[in-house]
Amino acid sequence: MDNSPESRQDRKFPLVYAVILNTNKRDDTLECLRSLVENNYPNLRVIVLDNASTDGSVEAIRAGFPQVEIIQLTENLGYAGNNNVGIQAALDRHADWVFILNEDTILSPECVSVLVACGETNPKVGALGPLVYHADEPDVIQSAGGYLDAHWRPLHTGINETDRGQYAEVREVEWISGCGLLVRREALQQAGLIDPRFFYYNEETELCQRIKRMGWSLWMVPSAKLWHKGVQRNYHPSANATYYKVRNFLLFLDLIHAPARIKALTWMENLRMVASYTLRRKWRHARDHRDAAVQGMRDYLMKRWGKRG
Repeated sequence: MDNSPESRQDRKFPLVYAVILNTNKRDDTLECLRSLVENNYPNLRVIVLDNASTDGSVEAIRAGFPQVEIIQLTENLGYAGNNNVGIQAALDRHADWVFILNEDTILSPECVSVLVACGETNPKVGALGPLVYHADEPDVIQSAGGYLDAHWRPLHTGINETDRGQYAEVREVEWISGCGLLVRREALQQAGLIDPRFFYYNEETELCQRIKRMGWSLWMVPSAKLWHKGVQRNYHPSANATYYKVRNFLLFLDLIHAPARIKALTWMENLRMVASYTLRRKWRHARDHRDAAVQGMRDYLMKRWGKRG
């Protein structure tokens, strides 16, 4: 198959591969697959990466969606490394676009069509994302694209705002939530896949920034809609998440060539957080977060990547 940009323009519907990582989330994955089947895009294929599930996921997917390709993973490489298996498989199967999806997402019927149509209008668009809503509050925004704040921290535009049409225009963004990220084949070939060192957390932000550094743009497309179950308004991350957040943000700053001032401020904030968990009475119940943060800083310095040991 000819996968040059000229050849893709000759095809009415470029080939899209959705890649979904599942770990014992059978019901969520089945609901996500149903929403994909109901999408009106005619050239969409799906790969489910199953991470050693024991809840009958593989059998249920095969029974309900025999057209879906299942790749059973033999090693847990985290969100980053596991998804890379599916991304590479999609590229090997001549995908023009790879749609990285969380298993706990539900797509509007036109989501894929709108994203692809928008991407195909401009050959310099490297990746696109939908307007993401909280699944438990369907009109409340979870992400209208991402930006980097004054300290280079990745944040979501519009988070927890009720959708009143305030983000109704397609616009360029700094990064796109990894729960629904459509990436052009050529952008992946040029920028590379997800950095497996992250394992989990900040991996999509770094990938998006890497794609931008290669000269591609990133767009948020509000008429493409997606609902995400995994992060609610009152979400409280675990100590494990604190570990990855601390370690991986330091790695992220290295990879995007943040100035020394930003890195110094980040270290000061981390040390202040550790001191608060240690000294302030109201935070003493959460000392597992303190320990996780200390381990994250130590592992960054020791260049220990991947899964938390």
